[in-house]
Amino acid sequence: MYRIAIVEDDRGFIEELKGYLGQYEKEEGQEFEISVFYDGAEILENYTPKYDLILLDIEMPKVNGMDAAEKIREADENVVLMFITNLAQYAIRGYSVGALDFVMKPITYYTFSMKMKRALKRVQKKELPSILLTLPDGVKKLEVRQIYYLEIQNRMLYYHTDEGDFVVRGTMQSAESTLPSNVFSKCNHWYLVNLMHVTAVRKNTAMVGPFELEISRRNRAGFLKALAEYMGGNS
Repeated sequence: MYRIAIVEDDRGFIEELKGYLGQYEKEEGQEFEISVFYDGAEILENYTPKYDLILLDIEMPKVNGMDAAEKIREADENVVLMFITNLAQYAIRGYSVGALDFVMKPITYYTFSMKMKRALKRVQKKELPSILLTLPDGVKKLEVRQIYYLEIQNRMLYYHTDEGDFVVRGTMQSAESTLPSNVFSKCNHWYLVNLMHVTAVRKNTAMVGPFELEISRRNRAGFLKALAEYMGGNS
């Protein structure tokens, strides 16, 4: 099932989109959970990264779709954004927030279905598995996207995540075997980095979410190659 948000102030057009999504479900054998917001301000209130795809109008009275997209992207680097608008001049700014596509109004079902196929392919590319950590007080399920990096110290693995740090006994080799190799790469002997959270590389350091990690001379070439391949595969 895919979770889709519609952000649109025109109630008639919302019903049209919902009708198109319903038709697409039947034709393609998909299942959608649809949430509707009537302004950019509504979706931003208590926003959490739970949607696979957000369909955004641009012209809305309180917070327009472009400004909402910028705020969403700050909190959620993975959600697929698609603008539905009659304002083509926003296209360049839209790509700055990583928008997948623009759909120009008025829209036909054929055009919409083609755009949806492309959007869902992008969602599938971003889907990552979950892992289970056995902790002293129980079991913790983590989505791979939650992990910033792993650190090894004295045979203890530290999972640095958006929920805090989790510590388990183990080896870096065993941890690597549970994680997708095209998403994680070592920047030095002690750190295994989630490439989806790398925002910058400066000389001998990598910015990984809120962390700045050292890149060793030995691992630099392999790390940069892995990062380039990951970025190229997700463009």
